[in-house]
Amino acid sequence: MRLTVLVIFVGLAAVSGASFAETLPAQEDFTFRRIKPPVQGQKRITVQIDPAEQARRLASYPDVKERAEKTVLDPVTKPDGSTSMPVAPSAPVANASYGWFWDKVPTTIAARDGRFPIALATLSQGPGGSAVSAPRLQTMQEIATKYGTNILAATIGTEVSPALVLAVMGIESGGRVDAVSSAGAQGLMQLIPDTAKRFGVSDSMDAAQNIKGGVDYLDWLMKTFDRDPLMVLAAYNAGEGAVQANAGVPPYAETRDYVPKVLAAWQVAQGLCMTPPELVTDPCVFRILSASN
Repeated sequence: MRLTVLVIFVGLAAVSGASFAETLPAQEDFTFRRIKPPVQGQKRITVQIDPAEQARRLASYPDVKERAEKTVLDPVTKPDGSTSMPVAPSAPVANASYGWFWDKVPTTIAARDGRFPIALATLSQGPGGSAVSAPRLQTMQEIATKYGTNILAATIGTEVSPALVLAVMGIESGGRVDAVSSAGAQGLMQLIPDTAKRFGVSDSMDAAQNIKGGVDYLDWLMKTFDRDPLMVLAAYNAGEGAVQANAGVPPYAETRDYVPKVLAAWQVAQGLCMTPPELVTDPCVFRILSASN
């Protein structure tokens, strides 16, 4: 039986994807010839590829590389006018204790309409009737008694409710002026050194300075995130860059727990105001100060 060997030079590799196919150069004509099988005892037929010809052909094809989609991030403008780039989006690192809260409350910046009242109502709708833990009323009263005057003075002329400051302080430090976190945050409002410097705090262990710096930061975040309470709180915990990079509440377990905890503290703080504020920008005069006056 005679064997016919067909040698074909293949000009193009099979490629999937319609868009790629449209960019391929026109295929060149090819020729073939029949080669008889070698007589027994002779060398086998070999097929050789001309390296120069191969390089020429490959160079004519479009460069196909995998490209990861990149999120274009806008720089963050700081109070001093300088800018910095926000961090890149991050994947969840752990399950938050209050993950159920975020099953009902949207996390994106865009979904702000009606979110605040939904968030407050969700605080008590945990599995099996559970709720987000809030600071004790007595603890909040003690903080308001000791630092209420500083809080009221710091919030004058800002868009930050004294009740919100009290809530943040209750969660951040529990009213301890000498509190220091493992991350280096200091004082009543737990300012990290960079934030303290940004807002003119020279001594984070000084109660008045620390409160003023924390309020100024909250006020700046209010303007940056258009008075969106959840984004402001998320940014206070994780940094404004993390919120912008993730287009919402970052998927950090700590931040996902921090936001509902401050909201729960806000509800306690509301009850300490002569006229309970409805919004985190509303004024508040603490009952304890009113009674003392």
